[in-house]
Amino acid sequence: MSRSVFRFLSRQSEPVEIKDDTYLLRLPRRADYKAWYRLRSESRAFLEPWEPSWRADEMTEAAFRVRVLRNEQEFHCGQAVPLFLFERESETLLGGLTVGYIRRGAAQCCMIGYWMGVGHAGRGHMSAAVRLTIPYIFSVLQLHRIEAACIPENERSVRLLEKAGFRREGYLRDYLKINGQWRDHLMFSLLPQDIAPNRNMSV
Repeated sequence: MSRSVFRFLSRQSEPVEIKDDTYLLRLPRRADYKAWYRLRSESRAFLEPWEPSWRADEMTEAAFRVRVLRNEQEFHCGQAVPLFLFERESETLLGGLTVGYIRRGAAQCCMIGYWMGVGHAGRGHMSAAVRLTIPYIFSVLQLHRIEAACIPENERSVRLLEKAGFRREGYLRDYLKINGQWRDHLMFSLLPQDIAPNRNMSV
């Protein structure tokens, strides 16, 4: 086992808190259900065009508990770091960001995905969350490459990734089944050397 993997796994018992003066990203908890249910319910029409089809039991508390348990398992196994995004002062849940598909060995990369509640969209919250998470991925997880894929028509997501320094790499045909249909995606990536020297990327 490499030193980087050992250091990463040794941190898995520690709580994850990525924050600045305005935002906090942390692992989901069972106690988050009411806030999550309210935000996702009111944002359904806004989110469904960009997500896999919602199951019939998608919004139940039982399904949420299973989701939290699966999140914990994936985190402790080093497969993913699923995070909820909060505004610190009000403790308001704004959305979520997942560092997923973590691959070690020769790849040393991951893929990020994110969602934002409809009432909080377009205000720079997710842009700030991505900016906060990037140094965590490169410095704490010690990965070399971050990938992100989005539907070409999702202009907000394209602008967010480009603003964060991601570079467009290619066009993926029928890449993911979104809202019941196979959709093409744009592939973006970010490497440590892509980050502008004057950009503050500290955790």
